[in-house]
Amino acid sequence: MKIAFALLAAIPLAALAAAAGPLKVTKTVEINAPAAKVWAAVKDFDSLNKWHPGFSEDKIVKGTNNKPGAVRSLTVKDGPTFTEELLSFDEGKRTYKYRIIESPLPLRDYVSSITLTESGKGTTVVTWVGDFRRKSDSETPPEGESDKAAVDLITGVYEGGLANLKKQVEGG
Repeated sequence: MKIAFALLAAIPLAALAAAAGPLKVTKTVEINAPAAKVWAAVKDFDSLNKWHPGFSEDKIVKGTNNKPGAVRSLTVKDGPTFTEELLSFDEGKRTYKYRIIESPLPLRDYVSSITLTESGKGTTVVTWVGDFRRKSDSETPPEGESDKAAVDLITGVYEGGLANLKKQVEGG
């Protein structure tokens, strides 16, 4: 009886784990600097390698920097290169949105935004949000291609970048 109950209880969890549904990661950091200073560090679509320690190169390969439709080529340090397209850019609201076009990452349908919000106390909150799906449609994806692996990957990218941005802006 206990075994049957355990199997029944596990079925809904297995069904949820198998679905390649939408995933989301939201990370924020509060930086002790005015929004104008933080925005100057992150606003250029071709500047990710200047504030994120995980990237060695970021260059515009199509279009104009900070104009929707611009495409950048990103190179991970000691790793692959992939391409992203700028979807929207709002200087006044200090926000932009982009999507991955081609990538070896274990995810798809990735759309992300970076938004700055000035608090009333001389600090700025940077919010980095990503919506995506895991690449594998398999009901039993390989360990490195599961929902958890995709979320963990993006979480690590965001946390590493935001921590370094905070360090650079507050220290410089």
